[in-house]
Amino acid sequence: MQSAVRTLTILGATGSIGLSTLDVVARHPGRYRVFALSAHRQVDALVALCLRHRPACAVLGDASAAAAARARLVAAGCETDVFWGEAALAEVAAHPQVDTVMAAIVGAAGLTPAVAAARAGKRILLANKESLVMAGEVFLRACREGGATVLPIDSEHNAIFQCLPAGQRTGAATPGVRRIVLTASGGPFRRASTAEMLQATPEQACAHPRWSMGRKISVDSATMMNKGLELIEASYLFGVPESRLDVLVHPQSIVHSMVEYEDGSMLAQLGNPDMRTPIAHALAHPERIDSGVAPLSPAAVGSLEFEAPDLQRFPCLRLAHEALRAGGAAPCVLNAANEVAVAAFLAGDLRFPGIAAVAEAALAASGSRAAGADVDEVLDIDREARSFARGQLARRAA
Repeated sequence: MQSAVRTLTILGATGSIGLSTLDVVARHPGRYRVFALSAHRQVDALVALCLRHRPACAVLGDASAAAAARARLVAAGCETDVFWGEAALAEVAAHPQVDTVMAAIVGAAGLTPAVAAARAGKRILLANKESLVMAGEVFLRACREGGATVLPIDSEHNAIFQCLPAGQRTGAATPGVRRIVLTASGGPFRRASTAEMLQATPEQACAHPRWSMGRKISVDSATMMNKGLELIEASYLFGVPESRLDVLVHPQSIVHSMVEYEDGSMLAQLGNPDMRTPIAHALAHPERIDSGVAPLSPAAVGSLEFEAPDLQRFPCLRLAHEALRAGGAAPCVLNAANEVAVAAFLAGDLRFPGIAAVAEAALAASGSRAAGADVDEVLDIDREARSFARGQLARRAA
C-alpha cells in the first residue's frame, strides 16, 4: 500500500542534488508534492523549475533576483509566490505544510535553514554536510529537541546508514561497530604528481572522473577535503570517534562505504555512481522506490580496487583528521577557511596547493577554541575564520 503524500521543500533546487531530487519525484506522481524550491541567484533555472513543478513558494538570495523571477512567473500565469533572503529560507524549511526538507544548499549558507527544519521537527534529507561540520552538537540538539528525523544523502553516509541496524538513531553510537570506512574516488588528481597539482587549473580540478557535481564540491573532491568533511560528518551522524573512522580510495565508486563489526563481518553498500540512489532511499525510507538508476552489473565491473590515501599529496584529508581530533571550533574553522580558499582558486587567485596551506594556517591560528554553543556563536566563528583566511590570501598575493 502506498504511503501518504509527502510534501517537500527543496533547498538548493537548481544544484545537482536538487535536480536529482526533482527527477526522482517526477517518477512518482501522486506520491510527492513540491511545496517550495530555493536557489541563490539562478533566476532562469528556478523559474523553469517553478513552471514545471508549480510549488507554492520559491526563494532566491536577494530582492532583485526575486523580483525578476516573480515578474516572469506572473507573466506565465504561474501562482508561485517568490520570496528572498535567509529568513525566507528558514520559513519554507519550517513551514507547517511541509513534512520533508531536502537540505542541499552548499556551504555555510545551508546551516540556518537546516537548523530551522530541525527545530520544527521535519524529516530532513541532509545533503548539506556543513550543518554537521560547522555545528554538529548544535544541529543534533535541535533535532532532538524538535523531534526531527535525519536521513543522510551523501552517498557515503547513506551507504553507512543502510549498513547499520534498522532503527539506528542519529548521533548515537551503534554497539558492535568496530570501524566505519568511507570510500573516495580519489578525484581527478589521484595519479597526479605534486608538480602537476601545482599547475592545476579550475577546469582540471572540476573534471571529476565519476560524479557530476557543482564546482565547489568538485574542487573539494580534487583536494580530498570533501572526504575529510565527510569524516567529520560521519563522526557526528553515527557517534563514532576519529580513531574508528578510515578512508579508502576506490576509483570505481561502486562501493560507497563499509561498516566493520566486532565479529569480523564487513557490510558494504554497492551501486552505480548516481546520487538518485541515496535520494530515492531517503525519500521513501523505509520503503524502496525506483530511482531511475541503471542496475549494477557485478560481472561487468569485474573487480574492485582499493588503496590507502596519500596524505602527503592530499594534506586536506590529514587536516580534517586533525580538526576532528581537536574538536571544539576546529571543524568549523577548517570548513570556513576551505570555502574561502576554494573560491579564490576558482577565481584564479590561488594555486591548487594553496587551498590546503590557507586551511592549515587557519586551523593552527584557532588554537583550542571552544565550539559555538548556538547558531549565532557558530556563525561568529565562521566569520572570523573567513576573515583570517582572506588575510592569508592577501599576504600570499603581496
